[in-house]
Amino acid sequence: MHIAIVGNIGAGKTTLTELLAKHLSYEAQFEAVENNPYLEDFYSDMKRWSFNLQIYFLNSRFQQILELQTENRNIIQDRTIYEDAYIFAENLHDMGLMTSRDYENYRAIFDNITSFIKPPDLLIYLKASVPTLVNNIQRRGREYEAGIRLDYLSKLNEKYKKWIDSYTQGKLLILDKDKLDFANKPEDLGFVINSIEREINGLF
Repeated sequence: MHIAIVGNIGAGKTTLTELLAKHLSYEAQFEAVENNPYLEDFYSDMKRWSFNLQIYFLNSRFQQILELQTENRNIIQDRTIYEDAYIFAENLHDMGLMTSRDYENYRAIFDNITSFIKPPDLLIYLKASVPTLVNNIQRRGREYEAGIRLDYLSKLNEKYKKWIDSYTQGKLLILDKDKLDFANKPEDLGFVINSIEREINGLF
């Protein structure tokens, strides 16, 4: 079983991945943030490092998926390969932070890669407003995230809505993070777990 958690920066993907892995006895796979050689440079100069960063994420997630598909394991994945293209790279291009040449090159690589992989069995989208995202980003205090612009987060939310509204590759569960505090409220975590089990078991 492959469950993937998607959402904007600061939506709570890593926290939910950790909690679900513990409660469902699944293996957690996290986004390559701590050892990413481009992330800090990207936040200080997005236009210069956008293509490099997206290629790094694309390759990293492709490696994760290949491992997942060759082994029969129950996985909860923090962020997906699809977000790289439909959300982040597309948004960088729209904002003039990635050239058309780099974006077209990136999308061609993405299209080739995704022709070899399967989508997750369940996609969980953490929907969150910009104030909720900013609050979470400030609370966790990652230095390289301190300069993230509000318009950047807002545009990413628009991209997520567009992608999620058209998502047809598999089962989809949307959770409103503005109304859920699964990190601190057991009843909210219980609601999330019950919702996931209903989706997995086909109970509607």
